[in-house]
Amino acid sequence: MKRNSVLLDPTSERASAKRPRLARVSTLDGLTVGLLDISKARGDVFLDRIEERFKEQGVTVKRFAKPTFTRVAPLDLRKLIATQCHVIIEALAD
Repeated sequence: MKRNSVLLDPTSERASAKRPRLARVSTLDGLTVGLLDISKARGDVFLDRIEERFKEQGVTVKRFAKPTFTRVAPLDLRKLIATQCHVIIEALAD
């Protein structure tokens, strides 16, 4: 039985855009994983552990941080991540 999912975009769009989900990668071999700290308390602790685990497996990791969690990541940061990474993980913590 397939359930329909509704994803809400918290960026205050008046009418949310329909976007298909991207396909998941089957392996991280040869890919670069970006770790994005959104600047909430202890998010860096979470990302430190993830980075450690990925490096144990030989995965290439790049770290990024938003200037503040209260706003969308700046366009230049999003472009940098998009050009340097195949996969991104965002740290949400409180």
